[in-house]
Parts: sequence; C-alpha cells; structure tokens
Amino acid sequence: MSRPEIANTIKTGSYNTNYHDQGEGFPLLLVHGSGPGVSAWANWRLVIPELSKMARVLAPDMVGFGYTDRPEGIELNMKTWVQQAVDFLDALGIEQTDIVGNSFGGALAIAMAIEHPKRIRRVVLMGAMGVNFKLSEGLNAVWGYTPSVENMKKMLDLFVYDKSIATDDLAAMRYEASIEPGFQESFAAMFPEPRQEWVDFMAYPDEEIAKIPHHTLIVHGREDQVIPISNSYKLIDLIDDAQLHVFGHCGHWTQIEQVKKFNAVVANFLSE
Repeated sequence: MSRPEIANTIKTGSYNTNYHDQGEGFPLLLVHGSGPGVSAWANWRLVIPELSKMARVLAPDMVGFGYTDRPEGIELNMKTWVQQAVDFLDALGIEQTDIVGNSFGGALAIAMAIEHPKRIRRVVLMGAMGVNFKLSEGLNAVWGYTPSVENMKKMLDLFVYDKSIATDDLAAMRYEASIEPGFQESFAAMFPEPRQEWVDFMAYPDEEIAKIPHHTLIVHGREDQVIPISNSYKLIDLIDDAQLHVFGHCGHWTQIEQVKKFNAVVANFLSE
C-alpha cells in the first residue's frame, strides 16, 4: 500500500525525522500545525507540487507529530523543535532557508527568526501562534481532541469556512492518522489542561518579535476560529519589514481552502 505521507528519513540529533524533499532552487522549509492526525503531508500536500516548481521544498514531521521517531523521554517543547529544525538543516547541509510556518509552525518560524536569524532568509507566518492571546474555543477543542470519526469531523468543521471541504472521506483519513500507534498518546500528552499555558509557552515577548529583521509575509483567514486574526494584526504592527494578506471566506486552513491563491501569494513574495 502506498503511503505518500512517509517519504525520506534523516538523522536529527538522536532520532530520525520523516520529511518530504521536492524541487530545486533556494530551500523552502514548510512547518506544519499541531492538529490531531497532522503530518507534513496532510498539511502541505496541495502546496508542495506548486511551490516545488520554484524552490527546493522541505517539509519535515516535527517530533511528536506524524511519522518522525518518538524517542522515549524526549521533552516536546519549543526548544526541542527549534533544535530539530537546526539539526535538520545541518544534516542536509543547508546554511539558509526561507520558512513557512502554519499555526504552531508559525511559532516555530518566529523562534527560528529570533534565535537563528542567519539561518533564515524570508519568513511566511500563516495563522500563526507565537504571540500571546486568549485561548480560543476552537484551539481548546483541537488540542482536547479524543479519537473518533465524529470528533474529527467537528475538528475539520472548525478549520474551514467552506464546510463542503470537511468531507466524510477527509474526516475518516485524518481519524485513521490520529490513531496510528503512538500518535494520540503523544498528542494528548503535549497540550494538557490548562491549555492557556501552552499558548503562553509558545509566545515570544513583543520586544523580541519587534527585532525580527527578515522580510515577512503574514497570512490569515478572516473567519479563522482556531487562531484569532488579531494575532496577525499584532504581528504586522510588531515586525518592521512585513506585509499582511487576509483571505475572506477562509478559516484556519488557508493552504487548503484557498490553495491556488495561497500558492500565488507565497510564490510572489518569495520571488520578489
């Protein structure tokens, strides 16, 4: 049986990372979000074919998610994920990359820009965490997911404005992914109550974000129920060299719900 979500393997520190590697040109690192059953492939499968026409697209499963090893005793926190990203670039011999961070991945993109600024050329933040905000009901529900097809369907309805995208087939596929061995165990342990702590835990101080020197594109769906659009308004105020693109009639999954427009906006930004 073909498993497109499982691609290449590379050693990052003490464990192996599963990742996708398509196209040629300047590297573009895609960092997925933190929803149940997520993987790089689930998040970026509609983006990789288009963006790989202009860049070398790299999309890893961050540790604790997807098909990357789950080492016993590893602490799943931003320090660990930043180190994985650095180890991943080092293992591939990549000195500098553009980065696109989705939701949780947006917090990681902000962390990389602040802590390893020379490794990053340009930044795209999509429905990003990384700033302080009041935990939304949507994010609380996503992080509190317990496995069932019905619950997965509710999750998908939260992610999109156009509910026709949240098909029964997609819900079944993501549910099956969420119950792969070890997946739910690590997911449930990652964001326990009180979940506001994990929002705060992923946030950087405003004064640190304001120091980000990189050319930055901020993207958000106007009807996002998971990460409030006020996050992106805050980021455009804080980051000096930034631009903001808001998609109307769009929820949290900008890269799925507005895929053609998303690809065009990101490709245009990266080729400026």
